[in-house]
Amino acid sequence: MSARDWEKKVLQAPGAKERVAAIEDELRLATGLTALREEAGMSQRELAKRLGVSQPRIAAIERSRNVTIEVLDQYVSALGGTLEVSVVKGRRKLSLLGATAKQAPQKKPARQARSA
Repeated sequence: MSARDWEKKVLQAPGAKERVAAIEDELRLATGLTALREEAGMSQRELAKRLGVSQPRIAAIERSRNVTIEVLDQYVSALGGTLEVSVVKGRRKLSLLGATAKQAPQKKPARQARSA
């Protein structure tokens, strides 16, 4: 069996496409964070010092796919950036976090009855 035939067979297994997509997302996040740090000219050790964590913690953040928004925000801010989180649904894009986030309208406080 050729490598190409084997690849087709593996990708036809139930759930394979979803597993591959999850791995791609994980790799995209890891390479994106690493590239962002390197673009800023900073080592893991330097970034760790700036964030007040250990160098192994930075390495763990860069290879983890389960990073909280708070950790991502701190990481990006330490590199001089702003984290933005948006939801795209069809042609609609709603910013949830970041400089362009639109705040939901707030309810007006209920009026208190005046006592006579």
